[in-house]
Amino acid sequence: MELFEIYLPVAGIHFNVLVLLLIGFVVGVCGGFFGIGGAWIVTPALNIFGFPMPYAIGTDLAHIGGKSIVSTIRHGKFGNVDVRLGVAMILGTTIGMELGANLVIKLEQMGLAESLIRQLYIVFLGLIGSYVLYDYVSHTRRQRRVQAGGEVAASGETVAQKLQRIKIPPMVHFHASGITCSLWLPVLVGLSTGLVAAVLGVGGGFIRMPALIYLIGCPTAVAVGTDLFEVMITGAYGAFTYGVKGRVELIAAMWMLFSAAVGAQLGTVAVKYVRGYSIRLLFAITIFVACSSVILKQLEFQLASAITILVAGIGISLVIIAWLVKGVVDERAGRLPAKHP
Repeated sequence: MELFEIYLPVAGIHFNVLVLLLIGFVVGVCGGFFGIGGAWIVTPALNIFGFPMPYAIGTDLAHIGGKSIVSTIRHGKFGNVDVRLGVAMILGTTIGMELGANLVIKLEQMGLAESLIRQLYIVFLGLIGSYVLYDYVSHTRRQRRVQAGGEVAASGETVAQKLQRIKIPPMVHFHASGITCSLWLPVLVGLSTGLVAAVLGVGGGFIRMPALIYLIGCPTAVAVGTDLFEVMITGAYGAFTYGVKGRVELIAAMWMLFSAAVGAQLGTVAVKYVRGYSIRLLFAITIFVACSSVILKQLEFQLASAITILVAGIGISLVIIAWLVKGVVDERAGRLPAKHP
């Protein structure tokens, strides 16, 4: 496989270009579908295959910023992007990302970046995946009781509804999402996710997409498109701040972008044909897979970690593509079911 080895001068390593293309395609499909940049695969995968963690983070941010442009444009055509909400969140996200990037450089200087960042990955992925899975299971049980004709207890006011009732000026209405809340809500959510994004080397999507649904109250499809819009902006900013610090390998990012552009088209269109809660279930599975791979890496099971992240990423991409194909077939046959948020 030496034929496909290329030298990456910034990171100072040799890397297989086929691995870069595969990573790019997989995260393109998953990113376009879930509304995330795909760093749950890219940063761990690059690190697993030889990138030092700070270089993996910076290169990933450069890659997801470019890839998200394609996905955002496609989602915009479907009316799934709330630009006004995304801009509001960016106000806080840019500050959070700068703080996080500086923290990572400090950790690198102290020799703590590799292990500590992986430990943070495990904690955040585990918590978020558990909550999304809990929400899906609760929803499924309610639906079964309704179908059985039984009485369903009122679910009560959601966290998003409670937060929307906080009347701290200025109050803003977001038309695409159909919600009204204090401007400070999306700004503070953006600040928090931006900080975590820069530290973990992600566009913030795997945190921000659930935050848009559960804290701000966006419908699932709008949360996906709006998150990609912000990933596009924050990924570019994150790549800039890491690039200034000499931690971005542009050659690797460009190879991944080539295949990611193809995958993103498939993943974005697939959202049109999938029920909202099905997206949440697969998203939870995706998060747990990422968490497992990082745990294996932390325990120094290098090969097992690499196999887990790549096989799972490919498998999830194939599921999304299968849903896309089924949706297109059903649409043409006139039997496409109604979607739910």
